[in-house]
Amino acid sequence: MISRCLAIALLATVWMTGAASAQTATNQAESTTSATTHKEGEWRASKLAGIDVYNEANEKIGDINEVILDRSGNVANVILGVGGVLGLGEHYVAVPFNKLKWVDQPVTSTTSSTTSAPANAPATTPDGNTRTTTGAATTTKTTTTTNASKYWYPDHAVYNATKDELKAMPEFKY
Repeated sequence: MISRCLAIALLATVWMTGAASAQTATNQAESTTSATTHKEGEWRASKLAGIDVYNEANEKIGDINEVILDRSGNVANVILGVGGVLGLGEHYVAVPFNKLKWVDQPVTSTTSSTTSAPANAPATTPDGNTRTTTGAATTTKTTTTTNASKYWYPDHAVYNATKDELKAMPEFKY
């Protein structure tokens, strides 16, 4: 009888210990669970590198070369590459992340050009007749839009500075 009570007590202890450790493992798993899907408003840091940076006048002033994190994992600075050609001769500057305005909509730039025909130049009318012009002007308007993918990263950033002001900042050294 004592051995039977001892066996039941031992079995109950093992069962309760197993249930308690399973519950602890579940709680630990819940507290350390990593994200399984992308959430709106989260960006891939790898996609931020290369994003163009414009100023308030909608002029391209550089692009993002690197994202710098602090020890706690927060973004401290972004490194902008200013000037240069194909990465050569670029001036790198560190800009605080919170000073950039992130924009999801594509950049739209409009350019206009006007061409004038020389005075007294012959022109053909739609009915086939030839007439003399007196300096008629033709205006062409071109709109350029960049391709945006606002799900994984913003389209571009805006920083309130000119290219010359950025070049005058101390250079960031890797």
